[in-house]
Amino acid sequence: MAEILESAMLVAFGAAWPAALVHSLRSRTARGTSLSFLLIVLTGYACGISAKLISGRLNYVFLFYVLDAAMVLCGVLIYFRNRRLDKKKGARTPSRRKRD
Repeated sequence: MAEILESAMLVAFGAAWPAALVHSLRSRTARGTSLSFLLIVLTGYACGISAKLISGRLNYVFLFYVLDAAMVLCGVLIYFRNRRLDKKKGARTPSRRKRD
């Protein structure tokens, strides 16, 4: 029963990542994305994967950890792509002086 609940938690968290990835790809900006949040979540999934490996319990739940971690890693990669795009946009956009 514990493994069913653990996998349900992972499926629930994992269900949100595809929509977030699509949004990040389409927005083409890193604004509003927290790299530290992504890295903290990725660390959590890495801990879950490590726990499964250390305990020797490589079952279907392990697959959910790997899939979720892969989606978060894609989010990190998209963040850096979007940050690069933001820098390019900034270079092309004329700078505006702040009015006093």
